[in-house]
Amino acid sequence: MLKHRGFPGRLPGTDFQFTIRRANPKGVTPLTRRERFRDRKAADKRADTAFLEALWEHFGDRPFERGNLDAGRLSWLFGREVVPAEDPFDPASYDAWLMIDVETARQSFPDIFGEEA
Repeated sequence: MLKHRGFPGRLPGTDFQFTIRRANPKGVTPLTRRERFRDRKAADKRADTAFLEALWEHFGDRPFERGNLDAGRLSWLFGREVVPAEDPFDPASYDAWLMIDVETARQSFPDIFGEEA
């Protein structure tokens, strides 16, 4: 499992983790698309924004390996702002390649890209 050096481990001051320390001995947690409803807590929305911002700063529009990025946090963005970068895609692999769908990310999180909604 690739460890992304320099990537923030969590949202400061919270328990929202962005990376994992070691591979899950029971098997890889697969990425799934989670629905984000309008009534989500402000802290959850902040965590999504901070995580996508960290992805953008770390990888930009280049494909990246899933590695030690947290599956739960990725799943809130998966299928929208973060999409598979390979075909076939294995959602239950630490070696899977992903990328940011820049257009969707700009629409969903305009503050990250310095644009007004």
